[in-house]
Amino acid sequence: MRATLEWAQCALIGDSRCVDSTEDSAERDANVLDNDPLQRHNGHLSLDGLSEGISRSSQNGYHPVLVLNQNYEPLHVATVRRALVLWLAGKAEILDTYDHEVASAQHRFPAPSVIRLYTLVKRPLVRVRLTRREVFLRDNFTCQYCGVRTHDLTIDHVIPRSRGGPHTWENVVSACRTCNHRKGGKSLAEARMRLLRPPFEPPPSRYYTIQRLLRSPVHESWLKFLPDLDVKSQRSR
Repeated sequence: MRATLEWAQCALIGDSRCVDSTEDSAERDANVLDNDPLQRHNGHLSLDGLSEGISRSSQNGYHPVLVLNQNYEPLHVATVRRALVLWLAGKAEILDTYDHEVASAQHRFPAPSVIRLYTLVKRPLVRVRLTRREVFLRDNFTCQYCGVRTHDLTIDHVIPRSRGGPHTWENVVSACRTCNHRKGGKSLAEARMRLLRPPFEPPPSRYYTIQRLLRSPVHESWLKFLPDLDVKSQRSR
């Protein structure tokens, strides 16, 4: 266990002697909030390399871990491997686990589903990513020209891109296909159309950081730490 703990502490500070040279540099980053590989793979990482001799397990790779701040505020989503490294280094406690274990050459560890950091981490500023889905959510799946509510929507640039209009929150709106075709590359005045409301950048929801990192339903052990999470909406993602 001592050797494993030394490896964990070494991995957290990014010592290349303790981390396989073929690993992504982000895996060596000590900060649980920045450059976590989960942001690229949504938790679908195998755990090979946790310690010398660990077996590959695709099952473990599909189990993301909810990271809570010291004050139990949902903070981030990590891989099982990163969560175990934090736990072994004495930087976090395990609050709940999955029903399987992670095995190394000499030890077996519980696979954490929820961990809590011992140190309070300043929450990073988060902005909502400008995507089609987020635009539709901001506009409540409603055409911003005629007011029809539908899931068959398109994205329209208020000031057309062909006229130098930027791809920003303040210049994109949801539009039904009929209105988008009618407006085309014209300005609002030329098309004789009006917006229901000015477009704006939406504030992130309470669990936006958590939800954007997931592509599968959350584990039941997370729910007591995410009391206002719309589980039905999350499962439909």
